[in-house]
Amino acid sequence: MSNRSRLLPRRSCLSTPGSSDRFLAKAPTAKADFSFLDLEDSVAPNEKVAARARVVNAIRTLEWDERVLCVRVNAWDTPWTYGDVIEVVGNAGERLDEIMMPKVQRASDVVAMDLLLTQVERNCGLATGHIGIEAQIETAEGLINVEEICAASPRLESIVFGPADFAASIGMPVTTIDETIHHAPSNPFTYVFAKILMAGRANGLHVIDGPFLKVRDLEALRYAAQITASYGFDGKWALTPDQALVLNEVYSPSQEMFDKSFDILDAYRVATEKDHTGALMFGDEMIDEASAKIASSFVTRGQRSGMRRSPTEG
Repeated sequence: MSNRSRLLPRRSCLSTPGSSDRFLAKAPTAKADFSFLDLEDSVAPNEKVAARARVVNAIRTLEWDERVLCVRVNAWDTPWTYGDVIEVVGNAGERLDEIMMPKVQRASDVVAMDLLLTQVERNCGLATGHIGIEAQIETAEGLINVEEICAASPRLESIVFGPADFAASIGMPVTTIDETIHHAPSNPFTYVFAKILMAGRANGLHVIDGPFLKVRDLEALRYAAQITASYGFDGKWALTPDQALVLNEVYSPSQEMFDKSFDILDAYRVATEKDHTGALMFGDEMIDEASAKIASSFVTRGQRSGMRRSPTEG
């Protein structure tokens, strides 16, 4: 997989229909960490084959910044998957970072994609392993197998929750995915978020939440995003550039937390290297090695997002 893309932030993951030249042309201008050009749900069946060439042209000719660039192919239970991979990966060039796999049910789905990508990379001159994989968990079966899925290939970079298809899979009585799900008396997503997060983190993956469908209600989006941000998710899908701006804020540490994390690391370093103690008082808190690990994770997340430590006084 691409070391470049693995180290980049994914606070906002912007979806762009691969069949629309107009939307494709706008995608690089959105302030998103990650763009995926979609060949799956947002493309009509009779447009899917033609959309491949549009996506390849967009990857090769548009002015992309350093964001992660991905293409979502169709699922293995459709007639389009192998053609998507061969035509897009085979012609897009080195700028393509990842392939996103929808509706992953079991580890063997990922293994099959890994094998196909290896052959395509060899035939088109890419280094073996250049193309990473994002796996979407969108069904009850996929969730049951998520631990094995997350460990299925070294190409895996992210695990992604697909809430709409998942709600349909389990018979959840909803017609849309919005903030009201989190107010329900019994919210099955609580379990889903925790299970996907643990499986992803155990395998060193980014963990991403899926779309929020009320695209004009940015405050409701903010509320929903804060739920998974509080779990520790890295980001969430954006369906519009305005949604991306909200997500960039929600999934970044506050400046206060970022600065405090540096202060904790500085204090812990002095305690362990000069004072030879493993624990110390930091204000009214007792901190130790575990505190330093938490602080380090916030520093890493903030630095990935381009944050800088505030100047210290004196």
